[in-house]
Amino acid sequence: MNGNEVLAHRIDGTGEAVLLLNGGMMTIASWDAIAAPLAERYRVVRCDFRGQLRTPGPSHSDLAGHVVDLVALLDALGIERVHAVGTSFGAEVALLLTASHPHRIASLVAATAADVATPLFQAGSAELGHALHGAAAGGRRDRMLAIMQDLFYSPAYLAAHRGELSERSVQVALLPDRWFAGAADLLATLENLDLRRYLGSITCPVLVLAAGEDRVMPPDRAAALASAIPAARLEVVEGSGHALVVEQPERFVRSCLDFLASLH
Repeated sequence: MNGNEVLAHRIDGTGEAVLLLNGGMMTIASWDAIAAPLAERYRVVRCDFRGQLRTPGPSHSDLAGHVVDLVALLDALGIERVHAVGTSFGAEVALLLTASHPHRIASLVAATAADVATPLFQAGSAELGHALHGAAAGGRRDRMLAIMQDLFYSPAYLAAHRGELSERSVQVALLPDRWFAGAADLLATLENLDLRRYLGSITCPVLVLAAGEDRVMPPDRAAALASAIPAARLEVVEGSGHALVVEQPERFVRSCLDFLASLH
């Protein structure tokens, strides 16, 4: 796939369009538990960003390139206006998309997101990025998986789901080298994240969904993000780490459905 082709995508359901935007280490299938209940009421569009599993090829060096890809996808699907739901990397791209193309976004759920990268995030992303590059070059993948789990999951979830996470780690370790390289590239675009100059121009309704134990995009940065957007409100999901869509998918769906219903 070259840089001019439309992002790989999947569509489920009918109704108003809802666009689900991946975190940096997710893929279309990562949304299954979220997409199924949403598709009972909405036309749910999922996609892999350029550099992710189903949209291989070089990633973009900045968030703006991913915004261009998303606009092209919406155009190709004939969707003029969409409700965007993004988590982590996907939420940051969605924020920039909403600020730069306000006529295309009806509302936004920005989950586990921040207005600016924190020193802890920068240190963690540098360590994880180094491990991802090593894995992409054929090196050991267990170190990368250990760093990822420590960063993304709450201690309680780690303790309660060790077997499940071990099985998932085996699956991740079997992914092609290009997946690890792509994840490293996506992560690198967030190292100097600072969206503060764009946030005041976002005028659509926004739900900022924070995870109470998120060390990657901590709740205080989510609160700052919400306070900088005129029509935003903050909701904190206690007990979850950064991987909110994995740790508490039912709560994630409920928050999204309640927010979308409140718009009518």
